[in-house]
Amino acid sequence: MSEQRDLDALVGEWLTLPDLMEALDVDLRRVRSYVDTRQVLAVRRGERNILSVPAAFVQDGQIIESLPGTITVLKDAGFDDEELIAWLFTEDESLPGTPLQALREGRKTEIRRRAQALAW
Repeated sequence: MSEQRDLDALVGEWLTLPDLMEALDVDLRRVRSYVDTRQVLAVRRGERNILSVPAAFVQDGQIIESLPGTITVLKDAGFDDEELIAWLFTEDESLPGTPLQALREGRKTEIRRRAQALAW
């Protein structure tokens, strides 16, 4: 439970799958496909254990373009979904900001390089 609270503190706003469907203006089957194919990460949260996605994964009505490839790099480095979300949302003074903020700003090369270094 403590890990969930820590993740909630880092992420802030979450979207349920129906909320994500609305944010992306796609059907639920498409949203489930995004989760299944690792275009976005969803974790179970709350008392009712509802599958939820960080709201910050969506930008201008779309999934952040560089997110799926970054997820792949971090999964290859051995991160589980919760660790991966925590890494994306953890402040890094050398960036500055969080890796996810850098992705939202179009700085994928820098973030992917850092993610690849974690595998070594």
